[in-house]
Amino acid sequence: MAVVKSRGAFNVHREVLDEQRLEEASQSTLLSFHCVSRCSVPRLKQTVVGCLPVLYWLPRYSIWEYGMPDLISGISVGIMHLPQGMAYALLASVPPVFGLYTSFYPPLVYFFFGSSRHISIGTFTVLSIMVGSVTERLAPDSNFFIINGTNVTDVVDISTRDLYRVQVAAATTVLGGLIQLVLGMVQFGFVGTYLSEPLVRAYTTAASAHAVVAQLKYIFGLSPARFSGPLSMIYTLVEVCSLLPKTHLPTLTVSSVSIIVLIAAKEINAAFGKKLPVPIPVELLTIVVGTLISYYITLHSSYNISVVGEIPSGLTMPSIPDRKIFGDVIKDAFALAVVGYAISISLGKTFALKHGYRVDTNQELVALGLSNMVGGFFQCFSVCSSMSRSLVQDSTGGKTQVSMAGVSAAVIVLVTVLKLGPLFQQLPKAVLSAIVCVNLKGMFKQYYDVIMLWRTNRVDLVIWLVTYVSTLLFNLDMGLGASIAFALLTIVLRTQHPQYSILGQVPGTELYMDLETHKEVRGIPGITIFRSSATVYFANAELYLEALEKMVCTKFTILNSTSQHGQELEWQPRENSTVFVMPDSPRSADGQSSWVYLKDPDMATLGSASELHDGDTTTLGSSSEDTLSHDLERVSLGSLGKWTWDIHSIILDLSPTNFIDTVAIKTMKNVRNQKRIFCLAFCAPCLALVVEQLDRGGFFSESITKKHLFATVHDAVLHCLHHRGASSSLHDHECTLVGLHTGFESHTHISIRNPITYYGINC
Repeated sequence: MAVVKSRGAFNVHREVLDEQRLEEASQSTLLSFHCVSRCSVPRLKQTVVGCLPVLYWLPRYSIWEYGMPDLISGISVGIMHLPQGMAYALLASVPPVFGLYTSFYPPLVYFFFGSSRHISIGTFTVLSIMVGSVTERLAPDSNFFIINGTNVTDVVDISTRDLYRVQVAAATTVLGGLIQLVLGMVQFGFVGTYLSEPLVRAYTTAASAHAVVAQLKYIFGLSPARFSGPLSMIYTLVEVCSLLPKTHLPTLTVSSVSIIVLIAAKEINAAFGKKLPVPIPVELLTIVVGTLISYYITLHSSYNISVVGEIPSGLTMPSIPDRKIFGDVIKDAFALAVVGYAISISLGKTFALKHGYRVDTNQELVALGLSNMVGGFFQCFSVCSSMSRSLVQDSTGGKTQVSMAGVSAAVIVLVTVLKLGPLFQQLPKAVLSAIVCVNLKGMFKQYYDVIMLWRTNRVDLVIWLVTYVSTLLFNLDMGLGASIAFALLTIVLRTQHPQYSILGQVPGTELYMDLETHKEVRGIPGITIFRSSATVYFANAELYLEALEKMVCTKFTILNSTSQHGQELEWQPRENSTVFVMPDSPRSADGQSSWVYLKDPDMATLGSASELHDGDTTTLGSSSEDTLSHDLERVSLGSLGKWTWDIHSIILDLSPTNFIDTVAIKTMKNVRNQKRIFCLAFCAPCLALVVEQLDRGGFFSESITKKHLFATVHDAVLHCLHHRGASSSLHDHECTLVGLHTGFESHTHISIRNPITYYGINC
């Protein structure tokens, strides 16, 4: 192949390439490359560094450049960890101190194994409510009533209940972390891609609704019955509404004041955030003030307001969760693993794109898995990245979260656990519930997705609505499964019913587009190019064949050399026109053959002759006019409004195809066995794989060989025209196309040599 570049144009001189010639050409031009240098880092060291990213960045860490920004960022995030850890522990239905443990151990593990520089690992609303649904299902209050002699009282043994709920949460977390670790080790990082953005946003929106309903009992000071299973949120909401007359007014007052203060302070932060060096720690100030007021006014003893209670100081020893619980939580653990990873990787990729680095999806799975597994042994519950903390970390100058920013935040939590924890024993739970509800404000804004998706993509809108409704009605675990199943179903339906089209040539180029949707596109005389917008596989193979029959066989009369009206066209030159001669047609009175020419000289390129309008054609002889009109009428494209000639070749454009299964191969065999002429044109990137699958499937035969497969549609068109004898002038000459391609002028000269026998059919 010779390429000559001049003034932004290029000329390509090559022969028409079928698959056999393409394989020969590619093999003959392959260069043999040999490794001339050895890797400076041993393979074992590369593997260790890949598994422990800390070994890569820590030796390169600059204290002078990153130290102070990371310290400020870590302190800001650590301050946020304290109230969020205790508040989200309520969502997980475990004592608040375990939320502090969850804010300490997993971030330290992620410090060594994580690849994202900006996400903050710790407690998160959605995962906390998912854990809470498991703990309350397996450890309901009804299982822990105190037995007084032979009588069962309605008093709950809170300490025993909380201890077992911690075991349930830890077992679920360890099992979820193990699932993430295994998926990461087997390179299953792509599993998060099955959760599309509309699905994740709808799921988190519905989860936030579950979280709000779960906090209503703390906000109103009620004790509703516990429900589980489908429609549990609806039953809980109805129960809370029925108990509203019994609202505990002091608790409601504390909740209302806390919510008002938090909303006002966050709005001030948002309005003056750019002018403040660091955001105001609104949540921390709220719990500090709430604790002081509760302590000095004795809210618990005087007004019977529920408080956090005893917070032990110090760290707990690691322990293995009860193995009997694993079998009951495996489904929930898998849901936690997938959702936690999807949230973390989507947030990590967002910050990576913003700051120009790459996040390793498989390494993130490993890092999250180890964070959850180790945390589970220390009685933590499931963790993932948090949007609010990550945004604060990014805005306050954190450069390497997996380094000193994460360590600084963990130190703040550690000091609180060791020394300051007992000071928050008088903190009202209503304050923590208020923090949870206010922090869900961002998720409630996702309801605007409905309007946006209505304008942009209705299919994504349906996925959003189905995910939201199913998660609300079927709970978080079953809702996630139903949402993923429905999202995959939409993909199947869209590939099962793709768009089928007949292609024509863009005048003056080697490009081919839909005849129906592009009025300037011209059909190729005698050739039908059939294209499906999706891969042909078992779900749409039969529909593909039906569409081919409908759009080709019922709309075209294929040239039959033995039929009465079968006529071949010859191209003859004429000044400022392109002439097609029908040599076997009745002659006019003066003995000349019937002919038709196109007056537009710009239409003189290959394929331009299919656009025949009344004002653009001229015929000689009255007798030949009727014959020509009859021929044009019976081969017209009624649905497209385009004129074409008798069809002698069918090209199946399978460029969207990236694989072919056995059902699709049988469908192609069915077309082949009906002795249709066709050339298969493939997109070059997937050509080798598809050809290999066709070869293994026994598609090729003596009549259809690799010589009937082409890398481009244009190669197939030239091949078909040449071997039908469409132009005697093309036998030993070149076909020249002039046009625009990818923004520059292209002059393509393609030589046609070495004729290949072609087989005619009658459709």
